[in-house]
Amino acid sequence: MRGSFLWVALCVGAAGALAMLVLYDREISPAFSQEALRPANSFARITDVRTRSIALFVEAGKVLQHPRCVNCHPSTERPRQTDSRRLHLPLVVRGADGHGAPGMRCTTCHHSDNFDSAGIPGNEHWGLAPQSMAWEGRSLGQICEQLKDPARTGNRDLAAILKHVVTDSLVLWAWSPGRGRNPAPGTNAQFGELLRGWAESGAHCPTP
Repeated sequence: MRGSFLWVALCVGAAGALAMLVLYDREISPAFSQEALRPANSFARITDVRTRSIALFVEAGKVLQHPRCVNCHPSTERPRQTDSRRLHLPLVVRGADGHGAPGMRCTTCHHSDNFDSAGIPGNEHWGLAPQSMAWEGRSLGQICEQLKDPARTGNRDLAAILKHVVTDSLVLWAWSPGRGRNPAPGTNAQFGELLRGWAESGAHCPTP
């Protein structure tokens, strides 16, 4: 009986701590307006194909390097949170499959939809990108080379990457992240068009 009481007390304490963290995040998160993306066709005036290709990717990089994306593409075993990209609290780790360790799976807290009243984001595929696709601390040129390397993208070629970024629900979540979070720049459609233009113009990369 005493053990059960202690367990309930611990759970209530953890819930209270989580609520305080949520409120803290909301208080310190700046109220940015959503950043715009230049449309892909606005780069048509650049006559040099390689230069145009790089310019398109640099514009798409505003999404790739945004916290909504980088937080789930960490270089360590721990995800990041908020626009300040602080380490995830409570402490969680990647786990063998990118969805958390046994007993502390991502789905323990992150369900199929955003839970705005508690400030918890959600998606049915919530988890981390593979370690081979870590973007944290990488230059835009390095990320570009990663995207072109099937050995690091789960055997996806560029055509599969282009499909993935406009159909995967977790990618799409970045533009509807729930109350208190800034969405990724522009729209998903604009992001997809920029990457498509980049690929069609030779998929050239910025200098790493």
